[in-house]
Amino acid sequence: MKIRIKGNSLRYRLTKTDVECFAKHGYLEEITDFGGQRFIYALQRYSLPNLTAHLQNNCITLFMPADMANEWVATEKVGFESTDNELYLLIEKDFKCLDDVAEDQSDNYPNPLKK
Repeated sequence: MKIRIKGNSLRYRLTKTDVECFAKHGYLEEITDFGGQRFIYALQRYSLPNLTAHLQNNCITLFMPADMANEWVATEKVGFESTDNELYLLIEKDFKCLDDVAEDQSDNYPNPLKK
């Protein structure tokens, strides 16, 4: 799972394995160790109707409604977007890049634009 933050937008991108783990457990997190502090970003299934995000104790949690999560993991739907107050939220499946990159993309979804 990776995140991208720019201004008031937050985007989560998940590999196939990430999506499978989230489908099974309803929770997924990544930890970045800054030496004396840890930064955590997490995805959690929950019961409210819209995507929402919270920041607490160096942890960003994106909450995904259960119905939305069920549809997302069981279909080819790429993602969902929403606005939480002034914060734009996007969650999507991570596609393989069309350009050559050094990053391992073996667990990414096939890019629908690749010919």
